[in-house]
Amino acid sequence: MDRPRQLVLVRHAESVRNEAKKGSTYFADDEARRHIRGIPDHKIPLTALGIRQAQETGVAIRERYGLFSYIYHSGYQRTEQTTDAILEAYTPQEVERMKIRQNHFIRERDPGYAYDMTTEEAETAFPWLKEYWATFGGFMARPPGGESMADVVNRVYTFLNMLIREREGENVMAVIHGGTLRCFRFLLERWNYEQAMTWNNDPKPENCGVTTYEYDAQLGRLVLQQYNEVFWNREGEADN
Repeated sequence: MDRPRQLVLVRHAESVRNEAKKGSTYFADDEARRHIRGIPDHKIPLTALGIRQAQETGVAIRERYGLFSYIYHSGYQRTEQTTDAILEAYTPQEVERMKIRQNHFIRERDPGYAYDMTTEEAETAFPWLKEYWATFGGFMARPPGGESMADVVNRVYTFLNMLIREREGENVMAVIHGGTLRCFRFLLERWNYEQAMTWNNDPKPENCGVTTYEYDAQLGRLVLQQYNEVFWNREGEADN
């Protein structure tokens, strides 16, 4: 076995920016962004619902996967908070046995200059963007001043190579971002570009969605076992 025995990928729990944008690319209006305008991406925290999502997910992860040799997060506040809330399900002694590491290669895609813009502002500032995006697609196109998904793949490739070199036969978890997860899937599942444009026809990952890969000795690589499992109770979920 020349790579981890198991790789568990967890998208971060609901953040205040997720709540404010309600699934849109940009903010709907100035009121929607009022409370979080000017907060850089790496400092965006979780909502109260997000904390609960991560805590409930942690209980399920401990029951299903046990202890991890290493747990990685991106260093962004929302992934670090998600990691901490997941680890509440473990005893202090168990947490001491697991190594928690920040790794900047698995950070979220750089959103560029339109990060804090409303839809109207972005369309005014970048009137050519819609046609450019339609031409190159959501995997290759770069938001103005930001990264394409293809750019993020290069970072994730470096991270996976580290796991192959240093985490042979180990059980590893990484708490990451939705865009970053798409890049893991592109590499681990050997997607072509058309698959990467549309998440390979799967739904986008949910907050605290859990995706699992296990080593297949016959194929000699990590193979997808489950995508986007949700373990937290949706009762009382905020209207997003």
